[in-house]
Amino acid sequence: MLKRIIQLFFLSVGGMLGVFFMPKLLQLLQMQDIPFISAPYTLAVLGAVIFFCITFWLVDYVVNWIKLLEESLVKAPVTDVLFGSLGLIFGLIIAFLIIIPLPDIQYLDTYLPIFITVLLGYLGFQVGFKKRDELVNVFSVPSRIGKKKGTGEEETDYEDKKLKILDTSVIIDGRVADICQTGFLEGTIVIPQFVLEELQHIADSSDVLKRNRGRRGLDILNRIQKELAIKVEIYEGDFEDIQEVDSKLVKLAKLTSGVVVTNDFNLNKVCELQKVHVLNINDLANAVKPVVLPGEELNVQVIKDGKEHNQGIAYLDDGTMIVVEEGRNYIGKQIDVLVTSVLQTSAGRMIFAKPKLLEKAL
Repeated sequence: MLKRIIQLFFLSVGGMLGVFFMPKLLQLLQMQDIPFISAPYTLAVLGAVIFFCITFWLVDYVVNWIKLLEESLVKAPVTDVLFGSLGLIFGLIIAFLIIIPLPDIQYLDTYLPIFITVLLGYLGFQVGFKKRDELVNVFSVPSRIGKKKGTGEEETDYEDKKLKILDTSVIIDGRVADICQTGFLEGTIVIPQFVLEELQHIADSSDVLKRNRGRRGLDILNRIQKELAIKVEIYEGDFEDIQEVDSKLVKLAKLTSGVVVTNDFNLNKVCELQKVHVLNINDLANAVKPVVLPGEELNVQVIKDGKEHNQGIAYLDDGTMIVVEEGRNYIGKQIDVLVTSVLQTSAGRMIFAKPKLLEKAL
């Protein structure tokens, strides 16, 4: 059916071109005085026949091109097609407004409008397609502004209900599911499609450790979506001009005024530099750990050597690492230590201590 429509189109175009351009060809061939050939109907039929013959080798290419375009449009998300079409319409409207005041100059008034129409139509489609995420965000800006201008309670409610965008590392980590279950993480959980693709890629890895991590992340997502009483949304969009997943997360957070939830130290720093609100699970874990102050006494078991000379390494029950100065000689022993200093960052907490016996000797 599509092939017949294309052939009919070529016949119509051939007939019109035959009527308009064949007389000039006949003048060049000095055949314009022959009544039968120079008749408009004859010229239309002649042009239609020529173009119909062209379709025998050209129509298959046109049909294949149309089918490829159809498959691309069917696979594309509805928002992409919608905003691309709106951009195309605006581009054509602007082209029409520009063409109206153009002077009637020979040849210029024929070809220039066509060029302007095609150019602005293409630019309008590209702008609408590539800026779709920002255009979607525009519609939600007024409601956000209205909430911000309200009372303090409204502003607090707005902050609590910000979109929480999960990154790959925090999903694989798994603690975010427990945090959601306790109710400390409020609002809507957003899982971008590009994060799901990265998780699937990790789960399909040939490396056993990576494969297990990817599958664990997918199990955590299923638990969050099916078992927990929290709203979960999948963001279908993508940023094709950005390659890195972390950069896409920052871009999405900027567009939606959302919050990135992560335990990646580097992503945490990038979000802070770009003024994007970020929640680090490690910061929360460190905040709820027991407070240890310099001078406090602890009873620990030295496990292994430290990096520096004569250092020993011990751990608290919550996994906090303790660096014991002059503790190498106590490896495998349970000893009392005195805390000398505490170092706390987003990457974790580290406690420095000295053996109590050594402190008494001094």
